[in-house]
Amino acid sequence: MKFTFDANTYKYPSQRNVVMSKYGMVATGNPLAAQAGLETLKKGGSAVDAAIAAAVTLAIVEPNANGLGSDCLALVYNDGRLRGINGSGPSPKAMTIEAMKDKGFDEVPLRGTCSINVPGAVATWWALHDEYGYLEFAEDFKPAIRYASEGFVLQPNVGINLPPLIKEYQELVKTDPVYDSLLKTFAQYGFVAQTGDTIVLPYTSMTLQEIANTGRKSFYEGRVAEWICKYVKDFGGFLDVEDMANFHPEWVDPIRTTYGPLDVCELPPNSQGVAVLMAINILKNLPNKDTSSFESIHAQIEAMKLALTDAKTFVSDPASMEVGVDYLLSDEYAKSRAEQIGQVAIEPAPITPDLGGTVYLCCADYEGTMVSLIQSNYKGSGVVIPNTGISLNNRAASFSMDPNSVNALAGGKRPFHTIIPGFLMQGAKPYGPFGVMGAMMQPQGQLQVISNLILEDDNPQDALNKPRWYWTGGKDILIEKSFPTDIADKLAAAGHNIKVAENSQQFGRGQMILKNDDNVYCGATEPRTDGCVACW
Repeated sequence: MKFTFDANTYKYPSQRNVVMSKYGMVATGNPLAAQAGLETLKKGGSAVDAAIAAAVTLAIVEPNANGLGSDCLALVYNDGRLRGINGSGPSPKAMTIEAMKDKGFDEVPLRGTCSINVPGAVATWWALHDEYGYLEFAEDFKPAIRYASEGFVLQPNVGINLPPLIKEYQELVKTDPVYDSLLKTFAQYGFVAQTGDTIVLPYTSMTLQEIANTGRKSFYEGRVAEWICKYVKDFGGFLDVEDMANFHPEWVDPIRTTYGPLDVCELPPNSQGVAVLMAINILKNLPNKDTSSFESIHAQIEAMKLALTDAKTFVSDPASMEVGVDYLLSDEYAKSRAEQIGQVAIEPAPITPDLGGTVYLCCADYEGTMVSLIQSNYKGSGVVIPNTGISLNNRAASFSMDPNSVNALAGGKRPFHTIIPGFLMQGAKPYGPFGVMGAMMQPQGQLQVISNLILEDDNPQDALNKPRWYWTGGKDILIEKSFPTDIADKLAAAGHNIKVAENSQQFGRGQMILKNDDNVYCGATEPRTDGCVACW
């Protein structure tokens, strides 16, 4: 059966490997989080309650990728409307280029207290619950509290990535004691956890209970906020209690473009989601209509190179952008970029306009509410607040110290943001949430997955399974070991610098849930992670 999208129906092309259900579904990169979401659905929670439960659990069971100090962005379909929420925290007010230089930095540091922006996830969970939650806020925290207090087993993907990170901080702490709390929290007594080990986080459990009882208040205005800011300032950082208290996530209208019969929806800047739409629009001006040929893959790579180069040049906090989304998604822009794509790999440069480790999850419930949510500590500051289990982001490292850059560091500003939840619509009709986590791989992974879905008639699982390419800069392309050799050879002959990756960790980790007209959900998750689709 063909994978058909039209005005009246959505048919699954194949039932191979996918998971189907009618009453609710949660897809995440970690089975413990998926089960936490499902448990919450079965209690009578909404898809948003399930998403919060899964997100909080992920902050516990995947500490290498996210935490209570993460940012969080989401798309929610409910009652005929798709809405976005931007929970990316701004830089502290005192964090300026001049202040950073006064501390001896020529660029924003990748780690430490001077890399920390206001954490946005907790406030975003609270805002989502306030709009769409059915259960008490504290109820959504129960699975994560249980895992933190009673222990959870380290899944394989975390077991691969966490030990090298811990060992790195064991070296760094020899010269900077700020990392001591991280090691006391996640490497107790010098023990580095491995896959299958049971981890207990008692202090994190107490912090979760306080957030569950107080909502956002204690974390942003009470004693938790004071603990966070005191520790950051004691070690030379900028974050202040006023920065915390003034933060509120922003509800936004999603942006979209048409791809085949569907609309691909993303969050607007400061998210890099616009790059996915820019690449799609460029491809619509080119003749290739599949994803399995050299010509098509070459065109996708070139379109994404151009779109990402322009996004990194022009996208930042909307208040700082001189080039607007309307231009970046215009026919004029797409056609001008498409004209630069030939049969040979190009070195991308920004257009001159005529201005005249991250976690993803998706959830769905019986009433048709669907959630696409992604949260991340970026690469992680390495700063954990003592006796709380709160690990803080290093999102300020996304800023530039060049005062002429649209993404120049300034106090109270949101940077170019890599995390991008996605959603598929057809006009006002919802099909469902999707996402691929992994920094700059996110837009590239999204483009490849939805191209497989729409142009190749793949089902969601097959679309996620196919081997991927990853543009890392210039003409450099990483490919997975399973990538077709004949196409790799043709790409190399066209001037792409092809390198086969040793493992698939860097090619993204995605999930997807789609719904048909019988209100049956079809879910899929990555083979590149510890993914799980939980349903009933």
